[in-house]
Amino acid sequence: MSNPRNDTSLFLDGSTVHDVVIIGTGFSGLAMGTQLKRRGNEDFIILERANEVGGTWRDNTYPGAACDQPSHMYSYSFRLNPDWSSIFSEQPEILDYLKATAEEEDLLPHVRFNANVDIATWDADTRTWVIQTSRGVVRGKVLVSAAGLLSEPRLPEIPGLGDFKGDVFHSARWDAGADLAGKRAGVVGTGASGIQIVPRIAPELEKLFVFQRTPHWVTPRGDYQYSEVEKRMYRRNPDRLQELRTSMFWENEERFAQRAAIPVLLAKAEQVALALLEEQVPDPELRARLTPDYAIGCKRILKSSDFYPALMRDNVDLVAEGISHIEADAVIGKNGGRYELDVLVLATGFEATEPPIAAHIVGTGGRTLAERWSGGAEAYQTTSVSGFPNLFLIGGPNTGIGHNSQVYMFEAQIEHIMGVLDLMRARGIAAVEVAREAEHAFIEEMEKKAATTVWLTGGCQTWYIDQRNGRLTTLWPDYSHSFQEQIPRVFEDSYMPV
Repeated sequence: MSNPRNDTSLFLDGSTVHDVVIIGTGFSGLAMGTQLKRRGNEDFIILERANEVGGTWRDNTYPGAACDQPSHMYSYSFRLNPDWSSIFSEQPEILDYLKATAEEEDLLPHVRFNANVDIATWDADTRTWVIQTSRGVVRGKVLVSAAGLLSEPRLPEIPGLGDFKGDVFHSARWDAGADLAGKRAGVVGTGASGIQIVPRIAPELEKLFVFQRTPHWVTPRGDYQYSEVEKRMYRRNPDRLQELRTSMFWENEERFAQRAAIPVLLAKAEQVALALLEEQVPDPELRARLTPDYAIGCKRILKSSDFYPALMRDNVDLVAEGISHIEADAVIGKNGGRYELDVLVLATGFEATEPPIAAHIVGTGGRTLAERWSGGAEAYQTTSVSGFPNLFLIGGPNTGIGHNSQVYMFEAQIEHIMGVLDLMRARGIAAVEVAREAEHAFIEEMEKKAATTVWLTGGCQTWYIDQRNGRLTTLWPDYSHSFQEQIPRVFEDSYMPV
């Protein structure tokens, strides 16, 4: 069999119209392909810009990269894995799980590798999507964007960044060839990636400066290595594994109550974080710089048991004065501090509120999804956008989750998409578009739910909020189980034939 990564005969002159075209081979794209295949639809292709599956778990190879949700939850409900090595698995193991999914679900023949989407345009005359890629043209009756919420690195707007002469790279584009031994390095950012990187690279450096803009609330990670006996038990008795997964889910669900800004629960969570800080950081001055001045949960609550100890090392300094600018060999702080560096790591997150893929999708009237979302991202049932027939989004607006498994959310969206496809098939309809009235009603519901959450009331600045409109556009403002109850539903009068 030919290798789909290299076989150009698999591509593509646009003459074949596929039932479904999927963008991306991360968790959501592979799940969508699996569900199509398991339900008897073989006429789909998956476009992947890289030469391997895996999405963000392929791209994020930085030292310490790991999931901060339990692996038995952060995996497919239809592909439970008894062999996770620990509660919080690291990147190589998660990537192996995704590779195994692609192979064992026989998805690789459907994947077109090295096929970056340049532009996807709705053709009203043929009622198809025409997708121009770096390897040719694809046509599809339905387009599913599974490009990912956290797929495009966000570079900080720091004056002089381009003048730095040493090694400089984003955490999501880690330079494996960079030699850190004995070097002076800086890590910009103390979010989810930064707190994983710092403990791993600190021991090999001469000096490490950690540049913090805003302190985060950090709680213990509490990892645990599964024994071979436990793995064998889960292999032999999948029901026990399902019970474990269910218990983890409901334990995580309890944490949403904190985000709902219930004072007693916020206070309890804050006590846990402050106890860890006091235990691991005896220096009161450093502890003060690491103590947030906003409500816990307003920003993502981070899990780490080794970040604070790393900051206590003699060769590590926390810089909390802010960055003024960058010179050829140093970062200059806003208070005048000069920090000479050989290597600069940008752990500065992703383009979440303005997803780059939106600029490459063109709906009716020649309007891009980015233009449609110029005032903020929004979608009916988190999945469909008026003006974009037969387009479905996985991991789009209001699908992020701060307290539970993102994969759980993806699966609910996929059930909604499959329901709409069933509706179209039953009605003999070639194309549908969500009614603007239904879209408006759903968005109003999201705003009402978000209004009292800690994300809008907690007094912090976060990427969860779109600064263009002050709305919570990235996160689901409710419990995860409510997402599963609500999102898969398909109301026939919400989708109109076009």
